[in-house]
Amino acid sequence: MFISGSLRSSLTYLATLGPIGHLRPAPGTIGSAIGVVSGYMIASYGAGILVAVTLLVTIIGILAADAHSQATGRKDAPEVIIDEVAGQWIALIILPLDLCWFAAAFVLFRFFDITKIGPIGIAEQLSGGVGVMADDIVAGILTALCLWGAGQIFFGFQI
Repeated sequence: MFISGSLRSSLTYLATLGPIGHLRPAPGTIGSAIGVVSGYMIASYGAGILVAVTLLVTIIGILAADAHSQATGRKDAPEVIIDEVAGQWIALIILPLDLCWFAAAFVLFRFFDITKIGPIGIAEQLSGGVGVMADDIVAGILTALCLWGAGQIFFGFQI
């Protein structure tokens, strides 16, 4: 989809979370950290709110990543970090509102996002903004499943 003019400029700004995506080193890790902190605050109002905001940011993220790609000519530029935020929030949705669980989600999500193992690498090959967002969505889902399993096995919590 071709996005033009001021809309593309606004979406590009959202894709990088303004100047934050341009911070170095490790803008993806910075984006994930923002995701955990903001996700904790949003989840404190209820998991349903976090789900709704995650869906909204994921849709906006697809458009924003497309716009950034069109503006820069690069498919998955490191300064695009809206995908890390959405993926990190996915990882948090089913977790108890507990700092230890959220810290574990951060570490595991970064592992999956950096290594791109299995279905994460496959998802990244999708085209456009969908591909930019898809690997982080899959990484978030895998993180949530791993932590849910750990919670079931070691702590017996029900989700």
